[in-house]
Amino acid sequence: MPSTTASGGYVGRFAPSPTGPLHAGSLVAALASWLDARAQGGRWLLRIEDVDGPRCPPGADRFILDQLARCGLHPDEPPVWQSQRGALYQAALSRLQAQGWAYGCACSRKQIAAALLARGATLERHGELVYPGSCRAGTQGRPPRAWRLRSTTGLQNEASLQIAWQDRRLGAQTQDLTLAVGDFVLRRADGLWAYQLAVVVDDAEQGISDVVRGEDLADNTPRQIRLQQLLGLPTPRYLHTPLVLGAHGEKLSKQNGAAALMLDTPADALRALRQAGAALGLPAELAGASVSEFLASAVQAWRAFDGMMPASSSPSPLAPALPLAQPGDESAF
Repeated sequence: MPSTTASGGYVGRFAPSPTGPLHAGSLVAALASWLDARAQGGRWLLRIEDVDGPRCPPGADRFILDQLARCGLHPDEPPVWQSQRGALYQAALSRLQAQGWAYGCACSRKQIAAALLARGATLERHGELVYPGSCRAGTQGRPPRAWRLRSTTGLQNEASLQIAWQDRRLGAQTQDLTLAVGDFVLRRADGLWAYQLAVVVDDAEQGISDVVRGEDLADNTPRQIRLQQLLGLPTPRYLHTPLVLGAHGEKLSKQNGAAALMLDTPADALRALRQAGAALGLPAELAGASVSEFLASAVQAWRAFDGMMPASSSPSPLAPALPLAQPGDESAF
């Protein structure tokens, strides 16, 4: 059941942040998005999400592109870099400002925490702070540090805003955006663009019909849907894939030191792809003695999902047989 955009046809994407090389978990997301596009006869695009420049080591983006190529995952158009698209984000922010939905915020993290405590909120250690809207009515003469989006039902209606959507694996989803997230940042205090605004603008500009990504990003979806609504942009379909877990049950990620995939030989790439396919619920006995043969078999198996992943798919532990580079290994860059 392919999805279509206004221009007609399936367009998917993989959008890694080049804060380090691909690891086993990110390959699962890359493979899923590629398979979904190929199974539906669509196009697959690459976007380098380097909007947070200070966290992106030089050369990491090119290393990721090389890793994907070694795994046979080739985009249908040249990649785009978020760091080159600031004018698009500024145009979107200007529209939201003109509409009254975006406002300047002068609050520091410490001030936000104090305001929440004054309201009787319980703050979790290292947890996200739900912004209480302190600057909605103005900054009282203080210079704005960041720009935020109102998370309420209307400009004059303070009622909580419920966002509902259908995930192709997780099923029906809903979130009270006001209570769970609050007024979220569009442009940060350091002048960098926030992920939520950039990804919405880019998905629309690239004509993305289907977003296939890891389950850890599912809670971003309501914020992105709200931005799409306010900017008059189409909402793609969403599919959030199972997470890959580390040896101790933690989510495999760059933040917790996930090791880079080592793809020195075609055999390494084939083993990595088979492990990623297993995490996605593909049959372990898929045919293919080469990367290209395996991918062809995987496309056929993915097509059997008929647009939906099994809802029972659960986070997958990392198999020790998967070839990994050790942290600090120079081959990772």
